[in-house]
Amino acid sequence: MPHGQPEVGLGPWEGAWPEGVGEPGSEYDAELLAEGDRRNVVDRYRYWTLEAIRADLDTRRHDFHVAIENWQHDFNIGTIVRSANAFLAAEVHIVGNRRWNRRGAMVTDRYQHVRHHETAADLAAYLASYDGGTVPLLGIDNLPGSAHLETMTLPRRVCLLFGQEGPGLSEAARQACAGTFSIAQFGSTRSINASAAAAIAMHAWVRTHADLSGDGARPAWRGGTHG
Repeated sequence: MPHGQPEVGLGPWEGAWPEGVGEPGSEYDAELLAEGDRRNVVDRYRYWTLEAIRADLDTRRHDFHVAIENWQHDFNIGTIVRSANAFLAAEVHIVGNRRWNRRGAMVTDRYQHVRHHETAADLAAYLASYDGGTVPLLGIDNLPGSAHLETMTLPRRVCLLFGQEGPGLSEAARQACAGTFSIAQFGSTRSINASAAAAIAMHAWVRTHADLSGDGARPAWRGGTHG
């Protein structure tokens, strides 16, 4: 690249700093204001502290959850977490091993509520007692008898459970799910990448239930600068 990569984010704050910096309740981070904010965040959150961003996201989170089985430290898990952040999932659940491959998350897990469950049954029990009522657990796998994502309506309150790349949902996970659905494919491969399937499923929920107007209580970010 003869001109190098474009600079990400914004440099030091220009002009007088916002009022209240460093005081309780201020969303601004003095270090970021002084040195610049090069994080991969939308413009709304430039120079905000991590805690302030999470608190603001908590006021707007959607009603769907995402869960991933983690038995083989699948590299897709981080990418799924990143998509969950982009689509503003209520929570992300890791089922199985507590340690997971965070590389693909690109630090977006810092802005997301991530919970660990030893088994799929533990996850189902947690969702059954969730604040506001039970959250149905639906698995995503190309199994006989699965509902078709393209013709079904995802519930507003739902947890989408994804299996490992290759084997798909474990038998224990299938038993814990209230049902499964599949994504239509037309080529020669038996399955699509787990992180791609997760993004498709989450976007299906967004198309059905999210506020896409850009001016509601939970607006979508569109346009603006990159970085």
